[in-house]
Amino acid sequence: MHLRDLRWGAQDGVCELAEGCPVPRREADQVAEERRVRPLPALVRGDAGEIEQRHDSLVVELEPLGRDPGSSGHEVTRGGEPFVHVPEATLARVASEPEAAPPPPYSTASVELIRLPEGRTARDRVAVEEPLEIRVNGRAVAVTMRTPGHDEELALGFLVSEGMAPRHAEPTADLAANTVEVRVDDVDLGRLQRNFYTTSSCGVCGKGALEAVAVAAARSESPLRVPSSLLAGLPEQLRAGQAAFAATGGLHATGLFDTDATLLCLREDVGRHNALDKVIGWAYGRGLLPLAEALLCVSGRLSFELVQKAAVAGCPILIGVGAPSSLAVELAADRGVTLCGFVRGGRANVYSEPWRITV
Repeated sequence: MHLRDLRWGAQDGVCELAEGCPVPRREADQVAEERRVRPLPALVRGDAGEIEQRHDSLVVELEPLGRDPGSSGHEVTRGGEPFVHVPEATLARVASEPEAAPPPPYSTASVELIRLPEGRTARDRVAVEEPLEIRVNGRAVAVTMRTPGHDEELALGFLVSEGMAPRHAEPTADLAANTVEVRVDDVDLGRLQRNFYTTSSCGVCGKGALEAVAVAAARSESPLRVPSSLLAGLPEQLRAGQAAFAATGGLHATGLFDTDATLLCLREDVGRHNALDKVIGWAYGRGLLPLAEALLCVSGRLSFELVQKAAVAGCPILIGVGAPSSLAVELAADRGVTLCGFVRGGRANVYSEPWRITV
């Protein structure tokens, strides 16, 4: 089996199709095994990343969930300075929890390496990255580099983000590896491919990108408001469910939360946009769109593309542990999305629509 050459654009790991590129095949039973949707085990993993705060944006002080100012606990320090307070109750709960199960086998692979400066041979686990061809009504429209698993959700979320209304996604009739077939009614495949090339190319201008999103995503009018204290615990909950990241340190994650901070869905992938597409595809398949009463939390920086996908899904609040880009902030303000960055260590920056976060 051969796909066409992959012509890469600015979008992380996504390409359009051209002639001559072979795509790896795996055995049909392995593919069938990968199609299964499995819950991810809980795993607690710390994060020693520093936090930068921008002074020209709204800074919100967050009270970490479960912390009593008068309670005892453990102060984690960096460079002799307090970094984060871990209550005794949290330490006791983590210590009493059973050891987490290993990550799904299809998401990681074992490799051999040389550890320096010792020069000794060892083995380590890395995140799996393979191409996925997305077909619409039998025609290949895109290839994305992704971590195998939840491929149908990824294809659905990708097409929803492109303004489509897919009916369903499924393996191809011959169970071809790294391929998903999606059925869509009344779709202009030529327009879809042209639109995909525009959104993934390096030359697209910010103004054109904003106008393209405005066509696919109405401005959010959701009246949702959440307390700042609720935001504080979301990145920790997200990290606790990242079994593949805990094993490899090499995957992004997206979590969908309700207004009680309950984690509804978590997906991991080598591409941050893929992780979000998988969550959107999960929600779309259950009839939950638009996500007017929910929050999305991502494990890294906040790019234009992530805001675009959140806006198309109708989610009014998008938060991340990293920094946003300038175009992400501009798009969030244009589409009425509350964008929160650097949500770590009890603090957050709110870059747009701050009225949704109460203090």
